[in-house]
Amino acid sequence: MMVSPDRGLLEEIEIQRNDMVLLASETSLSNHKVIEASKRLDCLLNKYHQLLNR
Repeated sequence: MMVSPDRGLLEEIEIQRNDMVLLASETSLSNHKVIEASKRLDCLLNKYHQLLNR
């Protein structure tokens, strides 16, 4: 049986993605703040995929 992903996690992913895109549009993709936001998004996406694969 596959567990459905946590709704809060999906919302966190969307918020983090939007934050990263906004930061990138204001600076550059190589800006350290954008890279840190990308790392946070990666962690959230990894959690999401772990939930899907249970």
